[in-house]
Amino acid sequence: QVLLVESGGGLVQAGGSLRLSCAASGFDFPMYYMGWFRQPPGKQRELVARISSGGTTEYADSVKGRFTISRDNAKNTVYLQMNSLKPEDTAVYYCNTYPARLYGPTGLIYWGQGTQVTVSS
Repeated sequence: QVLLVESGGGLVQAGGSLRLSCAASGFDFPMYYMGWFRQPPGKQRELVARISSGGTTEYADSVKGRFTISRDNAKNTVYLQMNSLKPEDTAVYYCNTYPARLYGPTGLIYWGQGTQVTVSS
Protein backbone atom coordinates (compact mmCIF):
# COMPACT_ATOMS: atom_id res chain seq x y z
CA GLN A 1 0.00 0.00 0.00
CA VAL A 2 1.35 3.39 -1.03
CA LEU A 3 2.04 5.77 1.85
CA LEU A 4 3.50 9.30 1.77
CA VAL A 5 3.92 11.11 5.07
CA GLU A 6 4.91 14.77 4.92
CA SER A 7 6.25 16.63 7.95
CA GLY A 8 8.18 19.72 8.95
CA GLY A 9 5.71 22.47 8.19
CA GLY A 10 4.82 25.26 10.55
CA LEU A 11 4.48 28.98 11.08
CA VAL A 12 7.51 31.10 10.22
CA GLN A 13 8.21 34.77 9.67
CA ALA A 14 9.11 36.08 6.23
CA GLY A 15 12.79 35.48 5.58
CA GLY A 16 12.86 32.35 7.70
CA SER A 17 13.54 28.74 6.80
CA LEU A 18 11.87 25.37 7.07
CA ARG A 19 12.88 21.86 6.07
CA LEU A 20 10.15 19.52 4.91
CA SER A 21 10.50 15.74 4.89
CA CYS A 22 8.47 13.07 3.14
CA ALA A 23 8.72 9.42 4.09
CA ALA A 24 7.60 7.09 1.33
CA SER A 25 6.67 3.43 1.35
CA GLY A 26 4.73 0.89 -0.70
CA PHE A 27 6.52 1.46 -4.01
CA ASP A 28 10.03 1.24 -5.45
CA PHE A 29 11.06 4.73 -4.33
CA PRO A 30 14.57 4.86 -5.87
CA MET A 31 13.14 4.22 -9.33
CA TYR A 32 10.79 7.22 -9.37
CA TYR A 33 11.11 10.91 -10.01
CA MET A 34 9.80 12.64 -6.89
CA GLY A 35 8.25 16.06 -6.57
CA TRP A 36 7.13 18.58 -4.02
CA PHE A 37 3.85 20.26 -4.79
CA ARG A 38 1.92 22.97 -2.99
CA GLN A 39 -1.66 24.19 -2.87
CA PRO A 40 -2.14 27.78 -1.72
CA PRO A 41 -5.51 28.73 -0.21
CA GLY A 42 -8.18 28.85 -2.90
CA LYS A 43 -5.80 27.84 -5.67
CA GLN A 44 -4.86 24.71 -7.56
CA ARG A 45 -2.00 22.46 -6.63
CA GLU A 46 1.26 23.31 -8.39
CA LEU A 47 4.67 21.71 -8.79
CA VAL A 48 7.40 23.37 -6.74
CA ALA A 49 10.39 21.14 -7.42
CA ARG A 50 11.25 17.73 -8.75
CA ILE A 51 14.19 15.38 -8.53
CA SER A 52 15.15 12.42 -10.67
CA SER A 53 16.16 9.07 -9.28
CA GLY A 54 19.77 10.11 -9.92
CA GLY A 55 19.45 13.50 -8.25
CA THR A 56 18.87 15.91 -11.15
CA THR A 57 16.69 18.77 -9.94
CA GLU A 58 14.30 21.31 -11.46
CA TYR A 59 12.44 24.16 -9.81
CA ALA A 60 9.50 26.43 -10.42
CA ASP A 61 10.67 29.95 -11.24
CA SER A 62 9.00 31.27 -8.09
CA VAL A 63 11.29 29.25 -5.80
CA LYS A 64 14.57 29.09 -7.74
CA GLY A 65 17.51 30.07 -5.59
CA ARG A 66 15.49 29.73 -2.38
CA PHE A 67 14.35 26.09 -2.24
CA THR A 68 16.43 22.93 -2.54
CA ILE A 69 15.01 19.46 -3.14
CA SER A 70 17.03 16.39 -2.20
CA ARG A 71 16.47 12.71 -1.61
CA ASP A 72 17.91 9.80 0.35
CA ASN A 73 17.13 6.62 -1.54
CA ALA A 74 18.39 4.46 1.34
CA LYS A 75 15.77 6.03 3.61
CA ASN A 76 12.99 6.36 1.01
CA THR A 77 12.77 10.02 1.93
CA VAL A 78 12.63 13.26 -0.04
CA TYR A 79 13.34 16.68 1.46
CA LEU A 80 12.61 20.29 0.66
CA GLN A 81 14.82 22.94 2.23
CA MET A 82 13.03 26.28 2.05
CA ASN A 83 14.97 29.47 2.71
CA SER A 84 14.08 33.15 2.41
CA LEU A 85 10.42 32.29 2.78
CA LYS A 86 7.80 34.75 1.57
CA PRO A 87 4.14 35.13 2.50
CA GLU A 88 3.22 33.88 -0.97
CA ASP A 89 4.85 30.55 -0.10
CA THR A 90 1.98 29.90 2.31
CA ALA A 91 0.34 26.64 1.23
CA VAL A 92 -0.18 22.99 2.05
CA TYR A 93 2.88 21.15 0.76
CA TYR A 94 2.69 17.61 -0.61
CA CYS A 95 5.21 15.18 -1.97
CA ASN A 96 4.46 12.64 -4.65
CA THR A 97 5.98 10.87 -7.57
CA TYR A 98 6.42 13.07 -10.64
CA PRO A 99 4.11 12.84 -12.36
CA ALA A 100 1.70 11.68 -9.66
CA ARG A 101 0.66 8.22 -10.83
CA LEU A 102 0.33 5.94 -7.84
CA TYR A 103 -3.16 4.83 -6.94
CA GLY A 104 -4.57 4.51 -3.47
CA PRO A 105 -7.19 2.07 -2.20
CA THR A 106 -9.98 4.37 -3.45
CA GLY A 107 -8.86 3.90 -7.04
CA LEU A 108 -7.85 7.55 -7.30
CA ILE A 109 -4.37 9.03 -7.53
CA TYR A 110 -2.92 8.88 -4.03
CA TRP A 111 -1.97 12.02 -2.10
CA GLY A 112 -0.77 12.19 1.49
CA GLN A 113 -2.15 14.54 4.10
CA GLY A 114 0.37 17.27 3.33
CA THR A 115 2.02 19.67 5.74
CA GLN A 116 0.92 23.27 6.28
CA VAL A 117 3.44 26.05 5.75
CA THR A 118 2.38 29.51 6.85
CA VAL A 119 4.67 32.50 6.31
CA SER A 120 3.77 35.68 8.15
CA SER A 121 4.79 39.11 6.91
